[in-house]
Amino acid sequence: MGFSISTQPDKGKEYENALKMATLYAKAKGFVLNPDEGELTSVIVGLSENEKKHKFRFCPCRPITGKFEEDKVKICPCKWHLDEIKEDGHCLCRLFFDPKRI
Repeated sequence: MGFSISTQPDKGKEYENALKMATLYAKAKGFVLNPDEGELTSVIVGLSENEKKHKFRFCPCRPITGKFEEDKVKICPCKWHLDEIKEDGHCLCRLFFDPKRI
């Protein structure tokens, strides 16, 4: 898979906004964020880098085509995350987890 998850956190405005969005969304849906701090940071960095580069928080685990109509379903939380959490206990990026399946 061609994941674009970074390991070097740039904790700027985009990073903080992505973390806040993920935290609020997880709480509202009854999910929890990845309990592994390193993995969580990598995903949040990927989201914030995509926001800087593409102006949207595209899922860092899915390829971006550059065609917005095709890519918009990949904006976090992506269109597949609920099914993935239901099936696997977490979304593909391992950002959102079902707290009963950790």
